[in-house]
Amino acid sequence: MALNNSYDARLVQQETAVGAGVQILLLALIGTAIGMGPAGWLTGLAFAIATWAVLSRALHRSRLRSFGPANRVTLGRATLVGGVTALVADSFQDSPPVSLFVGLTAVALILDGVDGKVARRTGTSTPLGARFDMEVDAFLILVLSVYVSMTMGPWVLLIGGMRYVFVAAARVRPWLTAPLPPSTARKTVAALQGVLLLTAGAALLPHAVNVGVVVLALGLLVWSFGRDVLWLWRTSRTETAPAAPEVRRELVTS
Repeated sequence: MALNNSYDARLVQQETAVGAGVQILLLALIGTAIGMGPAGWLTGLAFAIATWAVLSRALHRSRLRSFGPANRVTLGRATLVGGVTALVADSFQDSPPVSLFVGLTAVALILDGVDGKVARRTGTSTPLGARFDMEVDAFLILVLSVYVSMTMGPWVLLIGGMRYVFVAAARVRPWLTAPLPPSTARKTVAALQGVLLLTAGAALLPHAVNVGVVVLALGLLVWSFGRDVLWLWRTSRTETAPAAPEVRRELVTS
């Protein structure tokens, strides 16, 4: 039985290695197609290595016996995000082809709605899979905000950095780590961030309209985070409030 567990563990780790290999292959294809410079190559390779290392460690700690179909979808999406990251890093020297940038990002955004459905239909939902999905989403938003900020200013980075600021604040204020109730509004706002940033980054609309699109994205995100933080704060105050003294009722007999 121990041999089977070890064999399963090796198979799971092999999938992360395959993912890193596919990432490097995608970078080679992009580099050949557009003549990507050193910044794009180094950033893309750093993303591939970091993804492989972090995911391998997480899989080892979770002891999953199977990587699962949903995680494969998320890994494929992470590969596309690595390609987008390389393009954005390369754009500091030369603007990437809009069609390639939009195509990779659009497919990554579309697949965001696929891995969750696959996990539910196959009964393979895991905390690791949910965390993996969330981290890929957050990093893509960060990369897109960096790209858009190059034409609109550093204020756009607030969109990509807000989630990481929240995580950092949770280390100081543990009540921020409490689970939140399910919210369709929260999911909708999160999904819109990528769509709105991609719309602005494609630069197909007038600059003033693109600025309005990004302002809308930031406003929705501030509202969503603000609502959740307020709910967590109120919940923490309720849980830590001292209980009212119990009133003892004496029975009076006649």
